[in-house]
Amino acid sequence: MTDKTNGITYADAGVDIDAGNELVERIKPAAKRTNRPGVMAGLGGFGALFDLKAAGYTDPVLVAATDGVGTKLRIAIDTGNVDTIGIDLVAMCVNDLVCQGAEPLFFLDYFATGKLAVSDAARIVEGIAEGCAQSGCALIGGETAEMPGMYADGDFDLAGFAVGAMERGGALPADVAEGDVLLGLASSGVHSNGYSLVRKLVEVSGLGWDADSPFGDGTLGEALLAPTRLYVKPALAAIEAGGVHALAHITGGGLTENLPRVLPEGGKALVDLDAWTLPPVFDWLATTGGMEQGELLKTFNCGIGMVLVVAADKVRDVTAALEGAGETVHQIGRIGLGEGVEYLGSLG
Repeated sequence: MTDKTNGITYADAGVDIDAGNELVERIKPAAKRTNRPGVMAGLGGFGALFDLKAAGYTDPVLVAATDGVGTKLRIAIDTGNVDTIGIDLVAMCVNDLVCQGAEPLFFLDYFATGKLAVSDAARIVEGIAEGCAQSGCALIGGETAEMPGMYADGDFDLAGFAVGAMERGGALPADVAEGDVLLGLASSGVHSNGYSLVRKLVEVSGLGWDADSPFGDGTLGEALLAPTRLYVKPALAAIEAGGVHALAHITGGGLTENLPRVLPEGGKALVDLDAWTLPPVFDWLATTGGMEQGELLKTFNCGIGMVLVVAADKVRDVTAALEGAGETVHQIGRIGLGEGVEYLGSLG
């Protein structure tokens, strides 16, 4: 190969390998903070190793989940507030895993951008590490992709991948039956679904991201970036208490679309909308858009981020376990005969 003193380099094409290496070094302490039994190596290898036996499993079944954050990213990018978007990424994956009865073990992230800004990327990954730490799973690896020409200046995208495990025979849902009670866990806000509609409604309102929030403290952008609540540790404590037959993570589709995913044939969820108070953010969204109750319920979580289906004689024990883990618990209904979801009362 001819040696040219002024040949074109990878950096000339817009990819800074040194910046990528700097990012890896910067995020190593954050990843190390998430170590747990079973982790076998740090960042930097071609693959990540995990020892299920060291994690305490005898006859494990693996469970995997992947997700992103959706257009909530647009608000984070436009406001420059990227510190908690990584928590959302973790939550969207591990909250799904625990619905299967699995304990999240490890997490990998994929971060893609047009030009790598090490400081911003580190803040994002540190948020991911915080979400992992709160969930008891290890940030065991990931990939940073710098792709000039693929993203507008300052834009980025995120994807997450979580793996969990359970002992064989522990999968949920199981034994959901008529008379089981629905326990709803309070959400922290909109979480990470419906943000294309949220952004449209903000546009309709005429408010900017830096305007005072009309439904809470701080700016509108800050209020709408409240991170998705992580339900893993409380949910595992509830499962340990016994009597949990199913869990439903209330994401896109709201209660209307997610509760049927855990119902047996011939089973119906009877939901009492008077059992909790609609958080102000949803009242503002509904008022701004003139949204009907049915549309609100099939788009947003409406204040209930996770639902547990619990045997009637175990409600007290499960509620105590959840409240002991810091959750706000509402008894929102029961399982009856029929199909789908039936709402009683009204949001308010």
